[in-house]
Amino acid sequence: MDKLYLIIPLIAGYLLDLLLGDPRWLPHPIRTFGTLIYKAERNLNTAPARFFKGMFLTITLSTGVFAFFFFTASFLSTYPILQYPFIAVFVFYSIANMSLIQEGKAVFRALASSLEEGRKRLSWIVGRQTDKLSPQEIKTAVFETLSENLSDGVIAPLFYYAILGIPGAMTYKMINTLDSMIGYKNERYFLFGKFAAYTDDVVNYIPARITAFLILLVSFKLHKLPFVITYGKQHSSPNAGYPEAALAAVLDCRFGGPNYYHGQLVEKPYIGTNPRDIKDYEIKKVAAINQKVTLTFVVLICSLHYFL
Repeated sequence: MDKLYLIIPLIAGYLLDLLLGDPRWLPHPIRTFGTLIYKAERNLNTAPARFFKGMFLTITLSTGVFAFFFFTASFLSTYPILQYPFIAVFVFYSIANMSLIQEGKAVFRALASSLEEGRKRLSWIVGRQTDKLSPQEIKTAVFETLSENLSDGVIAPLFYYAILGIPGAMTYKMINTLDSMIGYKNERYFLFGKFAAYTDDVVNYIPARITAFLILLVSFKLHKLPFVITYGKQHSSPNAGYPEAALAAVLDCRFGGPNYYHGQLVEKPYIGTNPRDIKDYEIKKVAAINQKVTLTFVVLICSLHYFL
């Protein structure tokens, strides 16, 4: 296979993300994924056999996405002038680094205006209740989200692009969307979404740890790796704790702790030991870390595909 087959669309998609972010006016395949999941869940999430129906939905949608992108890319293989732009556009759709950074900065700007504005803006990007959060809790939530979503919104789709091409990246996005919509541990979704949540945990296992390593690498803090190993595994998620622990190590701050979700108090362990105040300017530092991690991984993928 042409060595540039994966490299050129990857670079183009990465640059598109840098230039455009995620404009709300632009049609997005994840919205299509969400619509499919929503309609299927309404029809399938009924007793009996909710777990197996959820498993069927997860496998069907995931394999369907893989097949669509595999056969479409294969069909376009005789027309590189069409194939490369097709792949590049969906690389762009599969990563969300600039929109992630923009949303984080927007929360900090809103918080500078008023506490209520900060709480409201934060509610757009997190699942926890925000109506009673303090300014420091809001800033902490932003950094937790930036680190966690750097893994599942950027590094993970790039990882699966590197090994399976655009079918792998988009299949990952479907699995991640399934988890975000039905992977809850409440009465409605516990059985139906259990397989989707487990699948998401499996596919994020390696990318989460790559993300944590890259955060330390670009920050010249590899000596903090024991800290990440210690605190990363304390998170309730088998994956989210590692990038969060890496960022906490770099910033020498503390994440985690109790939060309310849908009216219920969830006791989460702390990640880190230094409950210091987070300064406003640090959002720029975290944004820079996200940018460096993404660029480093893109360069690494391109280098491996070109030289191996």
